[in-house]
Amino acid sequence: MIELNNFLILSTILFSIGVVGVLVRRNAIIIFMSIELMLNAINISFVAFSSFLGDINGQIFVFMVLTVAAAEAAIGLAIVISLFRNKETVNIDEINILKW
Repeated sequence: MIELNNFLILSTILFSIGVVGVLVRRNAIIIFMSIELMLNAINISFVAFSSFLGDINGQIFVFMVLTVAAAEAAIGLAIVISLFRNKETVNIDEINILKW
């Protein structure tokens, strides 16, 4: 049987990879993928704690997180497509339309 610590270590590693992806990369699509990776790392922790504690609340919260992630992906990709059509780039350093 896999212990709780193994799930938490996996979750921490995935979350760290996501944070590095958000902080280092400049491509908007890769940043969205890194955010999805961080959300899934949190979901692993929720499911692991839910299973360890024998409580279903963690699994219910995973569905809420997945719903937010799906909405974020849909809206984010729509914004990226719109920006690409206008600026012809997805590099966030070159997208400065909200600056004064």
